[in-house]
Amino acid sequence: MGQYNAAIIGLGIMGRRMIANFAKHPSFKIASVWDPSKKSMEKTKADFPDIHFSETPEALINEVQPDLLYIACPPEFHKQYALKAIDAEIPLYIEKPLGVDIQESESLVEILEIKNHINAVNFVQASSEAIEKVQLLLENNELGDITGVDIILQYHQWPRVWQVEADWLRFKASGGYIREVLSHFIFVIERLFGAAKVNFAQPTYPDDPKLCETHLQAKLECGAISINIFGSVGGNGPDRQEITIWGEDKSVRISDFYLLEISEGDKWSSLVKHKVDPRSETLQRQLDNIIKLLEGHPQPLADARTALSVQKIIERLLIA
Repeated sequence: MGQYNAAIIGLGIMGRRMIANFAKHPSFKIASVWDPSKKSMEKTKADFPDIHFSETPEALINEVQPDLLYIACPPEFHKQYALKAIDAEIPLYIEKPLGVDIQESESLVEILEIKNHINAVNFVQASSEAIEKVQLLLENNELGDITGVDIILQYHQWPRVWQVEADWLRFKASGGYIREVLSHFIFVIERLFGAAKVNFAQPTYPDDPKLCETHLQAKLECGAISINIFGSVGGNGPDRQEITIWGEDKSVRISDFYLLEISEGDKWSSLVKHKVDPRSETLQRQLDNIIKLLEGHPQPLADARTALSVQKIIERLLIA
């Protein structure tokens, strides 16, 4: 295993988080970064003064020539930077969602597949220990017949306090928690139970037509398994992000993406013991799998075709 040069386009919350995680991983180093926002570039320079900053995305791709390009800008810009990397034959690591325009994403996936271009989309649950354990429980039929799945997302405010600098997240055009968070859970149910179909969706929007959704009630099906979704914004209390898989013998619940619990009766018991911060731990596992992807080894990462399936469901759920 060698050391790979990673470059980043997009220096918002996820871009800066991934700078730290790439730097922590022994097989990666940051070759260069770029963002169209002067403010984001300056904030990144303050946090990471020793890394290289490119003047343009073209310079980052064509002059730096990294081994991997991580795209972390808002999703409507993913395709334009991905195409530049494809032309330069640079493997792609794209932040989810893949995009917001279905036709654009279909075109991108077609190009990636025709050219057999190395790519992954950052659904971190692909590398989650919690999902690995749930897959084993399902394969061994330890939960019994699955009677249903519930997904609950509840936020005191959206964007959340730590996200407010990413102002685009509050707008309908490309933001909202359905795209930003629910997409992770749609990836999970399709990974565990196969292709999902939307039976019913009722999103609620504010009076301002530019703003993103506040509430969602929806029902999906994965084969014979019903998936119930409830989302809301507002009210004082802790945020909730959880998926519960109800089985006739045992049930499991994943909270905040990483915390796995199991129940055989009237209480939940933890199944995963994290030694460090679970977010960082899972991102390091994700980068381990990116190495496997680059070196041609089997790995569980989501590719663009998988992400397109998720995107189609998400965009359907957003139709009032």
